[in-house]
Amino acid sequence: MTVQIAPSILSADFAALGEAIAAAERGGADLIHVDVMDGHFVPNITIGPPVVKSIKRIAKVPLDVHLMIEEPDRYLEAFVEAGASMLSVHVEVLPHLHRTVHAIKALGARAGVVLNPSTPVAALSEMAADVDYVLVMSVNPGFGGQTFIPRSESKVREVRALLDRAGNRAPIEIDGGIDRHNVARVVAAGASIIVAGSAVFHGGDPERATRELKAAALAAASVPR
Repeated sequence: MTVQIAPSILSADFAALGEAIAAAERGGADLIHVDVMDGHFVPNITIGPPVVKSIKRIAKVPLDVHLMIEEPDRYLEAFVEAGASMLSVHVEVLPHLHRTVHAIKALGARAGVVLNPSTPVAALSEMAADVDYVLVMSVNPGFGGQTFIPRSESKVREVRALLDRAGNRAPIEIDGGIDRHNVARVVAAGASIIVAGSAVFHGGDPERATRELKAAALAAASVPR
């Protein structure tokens, strides 16, 4: 299994964002994870398409944009035009999820669906064959630095089983409280895109932190199942 590391800029120093991204890329980052929050769906406000466009100019790896907003359909085109290669939306806010997923694909981006900690895996049952990836939240979305919810490991396994039954080898992404101490467990459960914010950017050396996290994840992925 291939594992990708996606440092989350939510935990980076926005006054030196370009430097932080460059350091993470030197450490082996495969993606840059961008959290978009609207202050309604989650209790925080972050960034919009103009910042994504600026990041796109400097990032050497694809941008993985996570829309934590109430009306994502209104902004899909703007974020893809700004540079999002991956665009994930929450099942909790979309009564017409099928339409939204295929609209993202039509724009040329990979379409992901996100599950909050309290959302059952069954919410994806009708979309399991359509998604390009699934993002499992292992904390309640809104703020960085939260503690990993242990139940998330079994949830990743449930998502993997659901996708497999649908004949879809789409990867599972996990976001929230991931660090060198628990990354092996989530990889063993089936996660192959690892989002990490505090673990990468709060230690003072994003390059080293990314490299160590990636090494731990790849070591876990190499263990026979």
